[in-house]
Amino acid sequence: MSTRDDAVRAVSPLRDQVGESPVWSVAEQALFWIDIEGRQVRRYDWASGTVRSWGTRERIGSIVLREGGGLLAGMETGVFELDLPAEGSEAVERLRFPMEFAEPGMRFNDGRCDRDGRYWVSTMVRDMSLARPGGKLYCVTPEGIGEPLVEGLITGNGLAFTADRSHMYLSDSHPNVQTIWRMALGADGLPGPREPFVDMKPLPGRPDGAALDEAGGYWICGNDSGLVHRFTADGKLDRSIRMPVSKPSMCAFGGPELDHLFVASIRPAQPAEGFDATLDGALFVTRPGERGIAEVPFRSR
Repeated sequence: MSTRDDAVRAVSPLRDQVGESPVWSVAEQALFWIDIEGRQVRRYDWASGTVRSWGTRERIGSIVLREGGGLLAGMETGVFELDLPAEGSEAVERLRFPMEFAEPGMRFNDGRCDRDGRYWVSTMVRDMSLARPGGKLYCVTPEGIGEPLVEGLITGNGLAFTADRSHMYLSDSHPNVQTIWRMALGADGLPGPREPFVDMKPLPGRPDGAALDEAGGYWICGNDSGLVHRFTADGKLDRSIRMPVSKPSMCAFGGPELDHLFVASIRPAQPAEGFDATLDGALFVTRPGERGIAEVPFRSR
């Protein structure tokens, strides 16, 4: 446990269109995140409090740290290696694995590395109004993008992996689904059948991006509700943190002691009543009283 302070503050002056995929680098003591529609990678430096941005040619669905430095990103045409130069405002992109999606109008979405450094990433039909269950979950290794391990997703989200390698979590944030599942992992690290963990329909917010704390608590952004929820390992709602914006999108633990919770957000098409529209799209931080689990970089070999 760490000191708890539910005060929430914005740590970036920038306002993302679709802020997503925050990931903390212990080595750099910095947080990386993306603006999907703005086609930007951003970096918040803990020591100085400064923010830098790099543009990309394609939308990025999610990023993970890369062994040896840089990032791995699920983009519109495949999985890319990204380097972020000290000088200049454009990322250096190298296509690592091309991707042919199952149907037109698709892209990568939520992604995270498991405890063995494999990049798990979901796909989705970009137009959520179609409610097409064409999304799948893939595991990316140094050998390439494997066969889909979960199918039938509309908007896959909520990926997280327990520190003991026993379970993984996955959600579907589409209004028609709003479910979080837990899956047991086998000795090979691959998931068994999906088991219901939380039905979010009766609760405020759609289940978006997530993170685990070292006590086994599962934190997930309640998109549209302005809340970040913590569920215990048995699926009970433990508490919720109120955000100043309506659309928190994904959270990640960070800071020198991994006891701060960073929360990215989305700028809605129309400001939501009861929230601060001037903060829509900001990156936030709070101190929830729990410590997170350090992210494992993608192991390239």
